[in-house]
Amino acid sequence: MKQHHWIERDFLKKLNPKLANLRSGYNLLTGMMNEETAELIITPDRTISNFVEELIAAAPDLEGGKFTALKPPVDIPDFGIEMAGFKFDATTLSFYANENKKFPDEIDITICYDSFTEHEEPQITNGVYIFLDNYLGELNSITILDNVTVTNVAEAEKELVPISKLKDYLVWREKEFVEKYEGVRHSTENDTYHSLQAELPNGKPLIAIINTDLLSWDSTASHPWVMVLTILYKPKNDSGMPDENTFTELDAIEENLLKELKDKDGFLNIGRHTADGERIIYFVCKDFRKPSKVADRVSMQYKDRFSISVDIFKDKYWQSLQRFNPNTHL
Repeated sequence: MKQHHWIERDFLKKLNPKLANLRSGYNLLTGMMNEETAELIITPDRTISNFVEELIAAAPDLEGGKFTALKPPVDIPDFGIEMAGFKFDATTLSFYANENKKFPDEIDITICYDSFTEHEEPQITNGVYIFLDNYLGELNSITILDNVTVTNVAEAEKELVPISKLKDYLVWREKEFVEKYEGVRHSTENDTYHSLQAELPNGKPLIAIINTDLLSWDSTASHPWVMVLTILYKPKNDSGMPDENTFTELDAIEENLLKELKDKDGFLNIGRHTADGERIIYFVCKDFRKPSKVADRVSMQYKDRFSISVDIFKDKYWQSLQRFNPNTHL
């Protein structure tokens, strides 16, 4: 296992096609975990709903080897990486926290890189994200951080904090967040739903059914994950609307989702909108894992009838959904 050519020639060349058959988007990292153990890390590169954890849970035991889901956090104090001629470590990186009274529960940080220039911003920003994924651990980097801005030390708006203290800061903020929203639930049984109508730029109608009570809830951060499920259908005419049978099928898909994603378990249906060959269904969730699995099963169930795509992302204050709130003007 210590021989690089063996890993590349005999192991990865056999494993890669098998993983590709299961799902696209997996990437592999290999190396020696210690003198006796070779480690294979499978990462979806920040696509957290790609079931890597379940894949690793099903992996066989391998003498002298270890399978790992997602890039784990690095405990080495002087950890750093080099890429594209740039070095990312404690000597080149620092940070400070940003506070927004409107969004007090968001964890928003600015990372300062010593040699940052606008011309090289894409490479440096990419390097910072890769550093964070490895330093904090890929899961922590994606699920705890809400916003990350990368800039030059000279443009810092606050006193700089060594990057080595970032983990401690995030542990404190996450503990504060969890304690604040522990046990928070919302029942949609008595909520008010409104039918909203609009016109697209192309002149076609848009019809939405939205839980407007839920959009005005003051504990949105307790359900920080937004799931958007998009279903493409063939319109019955130039209006872009589905025919009666298609309407029934689309409603059945939403009912299937609601049966598994219940409000008492932390999954809230915001509503849906239908327009121009698309039915889009919106959920807000306490966690991303179960909705990912449920949406994947539903997509497979109806794959011969509809093209269905799923996007799950973090949005603590549901800013992406406020366009449906008649009481909010962004």
